[in-house]
Amino acid sequence: MVEVGKYLFGDTSKESIIELPQGQLYLVRPLSPKGFSELIFKDAAASIRRTAQEFQYQIVIQRAYEEGEEELLAEEDGEDLIDGSLGSEKDEKTFLLDEGLHLRSATRDNGDSVFAWRDLSGDLGDHFEFVCDRSIQATTIENFEKVAINCQYERKYRKSRETATNKDLQQFYFAEEPLASLSDTSAFEDTPTKKPVERSLERQVMSGNKKGKAPAKAELPTAVPVSVPRPTSGGDVLAKETAELHLFDFTSGTFLLQDDLVTATVIDAGNWQYHLQVGNDDKDWLGQAVVPDINPVFNFEYLSFIFNHYTADGSAYSWLLRFRNQESEERFQAGLMQALWEHLNQTKWLKAKDDDREYVLEAFNDLTMDDAPAEGYDDEAEQGEEVEEQADEEDGSDDGQRSEHYDSDESEDDVVTRDKDGNVNSQLAVGYKHDRSFVVRGSKIGVFKHTANNNLEFSTNISKVETPKGKLFSPKKVMLHAEDRNMVLQNEADPNSLYRMDLEYGKVVDEWKVHDDIPVTSFAPENKFAQMTGEQTFLGLSRNALYRIDPRLDGNKLVDSELKQYVSKNEFSAAATTEKGHIAVASNKGDIRMFDRLGINAKTHIPALGEPIIGLDVSADGRWVLATCRTYLLLIDALQKDGKNAGKLGFEKSFGKDSKPQPRRLGLQPAHVAQFQHETGAALAFTPARFNTGVDSSETSIVTATGPFIVTWNLKKVLAGRKDPYNIKRYAEEIKADNFKYGTDKNVIVALPNEVNMVAKQTFRKPTRESIATPVRVSAGRRSSGRIGGSKLGRDDIVASPY
Repeated sequence: MVEVGKYLFGDTSKESIIELPQGQLYLVRPLSPKGFSELIFKDAAASIRRTAQEFQYQIVIQRAYEEGEEELLAEEDGEDLIDGSLGSEKDEKTFLLDEGLHLRSATRDNGDSVFAWRDLSGDLGDHFEFVCDRSIQATTIENFEKVAINCQYERKYRKSRETATNKDLQQFYFAEEPLASLSDTSAFEDTPTKKPVERSLERQVMSGNKKGKAPAKAELPTAVPVSVPRPTSGGDVLAKETAELHLFDFTSGTFLLQDDLVTATVIDAGNWQYHLQVGNDDKDWLGQAVVPDINPVFNFEYLSFIFNHYTADGSAYSWLLRFRNQESEERFQAGLMQALWEHLNQTKWLKAKDDDREYVLEAFNDLTMDDAPAEGYDDEAEQGEEVEEQADEEDGSDDGQRSEHYDSDESEDDVVTRDKDGNVNSQLAVGYKHDRSFVVRGSKIGVFKHTANNNLEFSTNISKVETPKGKLFSPKKVMLHAEDRNMVLQNEADPNSLYRMDLEYGKVVDEWKVHDDIPVTSFAPENKFAQMTGEQTFLGLSRNALYRIDPRLDGNKLVDSELKQYVSKNEFSAAATTEKGHIAVASNKGDIRMFDRLGINAKTHIPALGEPIIGLDVSADGRWVLATCRTYLLLIDALQKDGKNAGKLGFEKSFGKDSKPQPRRLGLQPAHVAQFQHETGAALAFTPARFNTGVDSSETSIVTATGPFIVTWNLKKVLAGRKDPYNIKRYAEEIKADNFKYGTDKNVIVALPNEVNMVAKQTFRKPTRESIATPVRVSAGRRSSGRIGGSKLGRDDIVASPY
């Protein structure tokens, strides 16, 4: 059993390891009113495949067609979906081979051999069953299970199956769970059906009567990490409250009770360092520095506080404290947020204004476990939109969202797969006026056309970005300008100048000296859609100044009459504009200023939560301001609801003393953060988030990325306080830049280190153990030919392999 042998795992260059060539796939829902079981594939094959990631495997169930059936179904659908990505999804189901699936085999009384595994995205008790055809040899079925067990071992321990002992593998056998007949519901009759809210809460927190009691199907839960000793030099205590302690279990996807009475203490350790200690007289459970990476989330409905804890080796765990009453949680929240704010700002909390302190506290009260839609949220309408979106994807407008990676089948010499100097893709600029995207890679820029069927098609490359004097440079920041005919470039080596590239010639034609003493740290368009017009001016930022740049001026291009300079070092970091030209400016301190025009004081100042803001976007109408910090996004409503300025935006009139804008902190759930880090070993680091945008379209979605994960938020769900507002898609490599295609929220352009990809938002999935752990194989759908317009791409025609 330990050594399954090469005759099973075979040639490592082959994707498939072992196959059950014939059977039927069922989805079993014991508690569903729609029926006990559903036949998914009448005729199918099951296989275990390797993935692009080492030690990661999938169970793949592929539908089989009788002769002529495939063509008939295609005709009924009105188009050939079989060859498209949607067709592939329709005819193939994949499952990450993980112990959380609880894969087991059994032989029923009627002689059927069955493999069953949990539906991790379904309700309690839901599972899939693959019923093997009786023509399959018993040894093949036995070997399939052996391979699956060895694959689970490799995934869990990140090492070869050859090191496993019988005892090691025994944990992956779940034969003790009987499988009912597909028509037998008696095994579930005693299980009461729970209301959605109760079931939702049950999935989030498993308190139980026993400590560490796993869900009904018991298996080894996540091991409790080694505790950290208390700080030797204790300082002032900012908060001290008793609570229950729960640990998130990666296997079951729930929080399991570890101790029903602990004391959570927030301590000032001196020098702006703060410490959270959780324990009691019997045990110190955990100690954690109070830093942004703990991702603190408070939920007063369930009296809970969820946060991340990091061990010395970088492993991440998600913990939950459940307090006795609201007063206790409020006291703890005040102490913890004081510690976090003081750590980030290195200023005493009591020096902040009362309304600023209230603003900070409100920003972290955003986790909702309730499934019920908030007032004004039309759940049916949203479902209708999702159905409509799916129909749009299936109507032939999308033929697969292929990646633009041209390793042509013509010749190995046609395409360079990597830059010799080690450059990778770094920035993305999406065209508004013309269907083009531009990707920066070192001192080269690749140009891509957006096709009618939502693919990227290589157009050309600009092989040398150099100053008018011939000095090569790698642009630090780029912006499309003047009807997308020009691109404004920034050279990090010359912070006082910008450069204009004529995109028709693919050459830098102008150097603009902005000012002798005021550098450019960032820049932004005159208004949201300025790049679609002939507008020449745009905005510039330095660390403590905001100004207009007019390239038509003689000499320096900074317009002196529209310069707003601050004496203090505000550390400005990003700017964005509305359709009317209202301006939002953010800083590395974490605060945001809103202006109606240049050269004057801000109309509204939004206080800092503490983390630097690295990206900023604004909805076209100015209603929503979206700021990106490293570990979370911040969505701010700029519309005033009451007072003398009711109906006005914060850009136009100042908010009243008692009418500060309400922040919405958009963060990943701590349990998902822990799973992200468990998979990648990397901390959160969001790319600048963007709204979808278009002159005739409204903002409905937000996109950003962290590491290999791209994340989209549904704006309606966010505003309704839904607990599931975001979906994800994982790639095998880090995402360097991302943005929506202009005029839609259904397609996202993604720049990987050596790939550029347009992907349908419909292919994003809810964060589950499987979707978090399984990377997309981008190359699987790429074009098989590297020809553009009938011409073969040679080495001199491309920017490395992604273009």
